[in-house]
Amino acid sequence: MNLKIDHKSPVPLHIQAENLLRELIKQPEYIEGKMLPNEIELAKRLAISRSTLRLAINKLVYEELLIRKKGIGTKVASSKFSSKSKNWLSFSQEMKNRGIEVKNFELHVSWVVPDKAITKFFAVDEDQKLLKLERLRGKKDDPFVYFISYFHPRIGLTGDEDFKRPLYEILEADYHVVADLSQEEIDAIAANKFIADKLEINIGDPILSRKRFVFDQSGKPIEYNLGFYRAESFTYTVESRRDY
Repeated sequence: MNLKIDHKSPVPLHIQAENLLRELIKQPEYIEGKMLPNEIELAKRLAISRSTLRLAINKLVYEELLIRKKGIGTKVASSKFSSKSKNWLSFSQEMKNRGIEVKNFELHVSWVVPDKAITKFFAVDEDQKLLKLERLRGKKDDPFVYFISYFHPRIGLTGDEDFKRPLYEILEADYHVVADLSQEEIDAIAANKFIADKLEINIGDPILSRKRFVFDQSGKPIEYNLGFYRAESFTYTVESRRDY
């Protein structure tokens, strides 16, 4: 693509740069994740100052069309993952419905004695070890959510399951446990070092924290799930109907 600024035009340089960037990021290679040229190179190609170029880039970052990653560069923002409060699905099912292939970047299984809040939720002894499943997930080269799940021991999970399969498919097909009800708590928090490293963001960056309590068809708790999402990758939609 030919990037050219008209220095004789009455249109301000940063507006011209912004318009060129809007066209540039429509190119397939950038939509697919290729990093934009660095600021020095791009400013040189456009024959403008870096400060002028930054005005254009900042505008597109503000509009959530571009994202910056410290020490990596600038790229086109992925379409946000959206979740509804009604008729909830597993993460894998939601992504599949959007035609997006889920990638597991990390998968860890362990047996731990969890926090008291978790043992209280499951109504088990405080020294009871529970299966803990941790997964860094996303699409292609874009990890955007870190999940931590704990499971009630009565399910019978061993830790040897193939957790690359959809979780609720495993529970239903292998253990005849049907996830029926989800209660959720949503918070906006600052990323700590652990989550920041996983999601490739800065410590203190805003993230969405989702706590999910999952019950089976008889109302018994089966999963305590924590999800930490990169803020620019997630939209939570609430649907309400007015009663008359």
